[in-house]
Amino acid sequence: MLLAASLAFGVAALPGWAIAAPTVARTAAAQADPPGDPAGEPGDETPPVEPTATDPAPTEAPPTVPPPPETTAPAPTPTEPGATTPAGPVDPPPATTAPGTTAPPPPATSAPPPRPSAPGPDAPAPGRLGVRVSTEDVTLTEAYWNAEDTTTTLRVIVTNTGEVAELIRLSYTLPAGLTDAGTPGCAEAGGGEHHCGGWLTAAGDRFSALVKVRVDGAAWRQMPLSGAVRVSASAPGVAGSTEDNEGFAVLFPPGPPVPGISLDADGVAFDISGAASELDVRLGNTGKVDAAGRVEVVLPAGVTVSTPPAGCAALSPARTRCDVGAVPAGGTVTLRLPVSATAEAQRDAPLAGAVIGRVDPRSGRARQLQMSFRITAAAAMSTPIATPAPAGSQGVLAAAGAGPDPAGGLTSVQRSAVVLIVVSVLLVVLALALATTSLRRRLAGPAGPAPAPAPSD
Repeated sequence: MLLAASLAFGVAALPGWAIAAPTVARTAAAQADPPGDPAGEPGDETPPVEPTATDPAPTEAPPTVPPPPETTAPAPTPTEPGATTPAGPVDPPPATTAPGTTAPPPPATSAPPPRPSAPGPDAPAPGRLGVRVSTEDVTLTEAYWNAEDTTTTLRVIVTNTGEVAELIRLSYTLPAGLTDAGTPGCAEAGGGEHHCGGWLTAAGDRFSALVKVRVDGAAWRQMPLSGAVRVSASAPGVAGSTEDNEGFAVLFPPGPPVPGISLDADGVAFDISGAASELDVRLGNTGKVDAAGRVEVVLPAGVTVSTPPAGCAALSPARTRCDVGAVPAGGTVTLRLPVSATAEAQRDAPLAGAVIGRVDPRSGRARQLQMSFRITAAAAMSTPIATPAPAGSQGVLAAAGAGPDPAGGLTSVQRSAVVLIVVSVLLVVLALALATTSLRRRLAGPAGPAPAPAPSD
């Protein structure tokens, strides 16, 4: 009976401690995420007020911020605090006096104004900083081949992923063949780099900016072309700063246009493991006679063809040439190449690569096309955090009223549970010891009388 009671006591003590945490977690989750709150990532939104550049004396306004796709409710207008009833005791009503007499005035008392209390040792730490930038590519259409230069836009999306209002600054670098076409609020800093003003952005806000760029008519000769965008964020009262960067690709259509040949290439995407990916290239012969086909692949720094297949040879770390054999008239051949990238190159993605296709018919002159393709990587999706906080073990929830011990030890509830478990184990051991002792005594009890000797004749 003692053994059963001890086990029941130990088992009964644990569920109450274990069940309290999920119950409190569900209650806290219900309060933090009330029903009807739309889920998912917020849409592109501009700041509630016109972004104002904080750099000294900008010559132009900040980059153009297009209107958000959906309207948002205006911020509440601050109002003066209204009169409130004091929480302390109320003075009694004035006593009445007999006619003809005057009551003495009550003594004048004035309460000292409340003084703001200094932050104690348990005051919450300043919120962490966080910022994220994403870009869209500079994509050119077929009209590019019929113009001296083309003016287009680069769309940049910035999100305050921190916990406080931040001052976010933007800069971008353009590759050779691309120049700024007059983006308001941004100035050239040399080497193709441009710096823009700053925006004061609330925590969780997201906005987009359009950077106007001009692509030269001969820029295709230098493909592949890639650029980069960088943002930095700081906040008063928070030490240090944080930043994020992302590349963008300049994508040219197949060209310059020429009859008798077609070319197409798929993009390359590296997953979170960073393992090698594949590039598919399709070379077509649209002429009327068979032709010999050849493909060259040009990759950015840090990206290579890891294992060239049969018929391919590496001319340099960034350039690989493949002979695809005869391409029949009206036919298409597909070339598949394994592509790998360094960790640094994946973090700089999106990047651009280039493909050059060539067909040499049995009669007539050779024809050639080239185009660019996009290189993306999951590693570029990570967001830096200025002051990362330690994360608790998954699946472990704190009980009600029991926060983590500042000294790194157990909470009061955890200590109580440990004591109950230890006591239960000791009771079980004691019961087993008593049972063993009693069993030994029974086995070692007094022996019965010896049998009498048999009578002799």
